Amino acid sequence: MILRKFIDIQVSASQVYLVTDCYGKAAEKEVNICRSLEPVKKEEVLYVEADGSMLLTRDEGWKEVKVGRMFTSRSCIDPNGKLSWIRHPIAIGSQYAAHLGNNKDFTKQMDTLIESYGKLGKRLVFIADGGTWIKNWIENAFPEAVSILDYYHVCEHLHSLANVAFSDDTKRNKWTDKQKELLLESKVTTVIKNIKRQNKESKEGLLLINYYTNNAYRMNYKWYKNVVAGLIGSGAIDPIAIGSAHRTVVQKRMKQSGQRWSNKGAQNMLNLRVLSMNKQWDKVVALIKNAA
Repeated sequence: MILRKFIDIQVSASQVYLVTDCYGKAAEKEVNICRSLEPVKKEEVLYVEADGSMLLTRDEGWKEVKVGRMFTSRSCIDPNGKLSWIRHPIAIGSQYAAHLGNNKDFTKQMDTLIESYGKLGKRLVFIADGGTWIKNWIENAFPEAVSILDYYHVCEHLHSLANVAFSDDTKRNKWTDKQKELLLESKVTTVIKNIKRQNKESKEGLLLINYYTNNAYRMNYKWYKNVVAGLIGSGAIDPIAIGSAHRTVVQKRMKQSGQRWSNKGAQNMLNLRVLSMNKQWDKVVALIKNAA
């Protein structure tokens, strides 16, 4: 439609597919091999977020797309123009990675990109939900980094429990608000005791106690806010967050009404989306010129 409007050339959907699929496949060797952000300065932090969302494929039905996003504390501001621990930061510049496949292939790509920024120690900060594969990856590949369990996922689990435990809205809201305040003060042990006291016999209570206990070392939110750099939420990657990596890289182009993808076709399109979002489209242009 755009080509017809501006240069009066009719191009069918199948022609667009053939071209994008061809260069998406050719771009596989160009994507996720080098960083697109400037080096991380001594006073800065490199944030890394990763998460998965589902994409409808012809081969396997719904299949998980894993997306990674990296950005520095310098580029992360709130709407008022200052660094904040809000869930949905405005990241002026980011680097993305996306993979339709297994965890190992995705994390291998992410390792290459993260390591290209040098040894950052505790200036490398991961924010993620409780996904086991993400947690294990961080612990094994970057043991010196700071690993933060997304505060808002933690609160969602808390609200789910409270909905079961309290029938009275006022009591439920008062109890959950108090627990969230304690979590922000890094008093996870106190919250666990309060859950036991309120829900010691329930299945939901036991599951939440286990979740908090296993991740307590990733829930030092008071320290994260005041000492590390500020952010405690993964809104920059979360599939449901406006402006998140999943929405801009994957959903905006690949989850339109009626769309279904082959596994290879989906990855080819992801390659192009990532290069575009990383402002590395010159790599695609070079591929086109070489093929001419």
